[in-house]
Amino acid sequence: MTTITKHPKSGRTIRVLQITDTHLFADSSGCLLGLNTEQSLQAVMEKIRANHLPSDLILATGDLVHEGTPAAYQRIFSHLESFGLPVFCLPGNHDEALALQQSLDDSFIQYVEHAHHGNWHFIFLDSTIADSEKAHLTRESLRVMEKHLQSAPDTNTLVCLHHQPVPTGSKWLDTMAVDNAAEFLTLLEKYPQVRGVLWGHVHQQFDGRYNNIQLMSSPSTCVQFLPNSEEFAVDVSTPGYRWLELHPDGRIETGVERLEMLPGSIDIASNGY
Repeated sequence: MTTITKHPKSGRTIRVLQITDTHLFADSSGCLLGLNTEQSLQAVMEKIRANHLPSDLILATGDLVHEGTPAAYQRIFSHLESFGLPVFCLPGNHDEALALQQSLDDSFIQYVEHAHHGNWHFIFLDSTIADSEKAHLTRESLRVMEKHLQSAPDTNTLVCLHHQPVPTGSKWLDTMAVDNAAEFLTLLEKYPQVRGVLWGHVHQQFDGRYNNIQLMSSPSTCVQFLPNSEEFAVDVSTPGYRWLELHPDGRIETGVERLEMLPGSIDIASNGY
């Protein structure tokens, strides 16, 4: 992972799109719980083009592919590059971080520790544990995060990771929350420029607050998980994405957009994947 990408500062609002948990396969016919993930992503992208362009950048918050092969990464990258926008990606538990890095070229796709865009600072954390669905932020990750926060004390900051740092209300999903989230959130409290934390993984919308920090997760571009479920359960809600408007004064305006119809069928009775 390289260190930083800089873009000129400006006093305007930064328009951001979050695309998460795309779960693409190397083969375009690949399905997750019966749903073709590539076709679903294409439908979400069409909705983005119709409603939320122009934008400034895309945040792809993990589980870019379902199986971390170079061919699968090339497929997701080709879709994301089609927007012609900077894309900042980070790994999820279905990704292979090394394969992700090695698949990058000099295109719009970037895998970095942090980036400045306009009057906003973006910090990207790897919350994954090798060969596990669970999550942890290593001591080194927290140290580096704090170093980046200290480097820009007067710049509004959005911290991004794959796993949730707070309970979402689904018992089975919350067994995969960041296991040292209290340490992470306590550290963020020391830095008032942190305005928000954004994540994927949960395949559902979440909006909350931790003191003065806005907390957000977003629907997957494919299959959704049923909110507030004790055990694994699939939701009938449609795929979607999140848009964010990051204002120069630190305010975050945001919302979630979903497809009007499910682009295919899902095995609702499934008990896992």
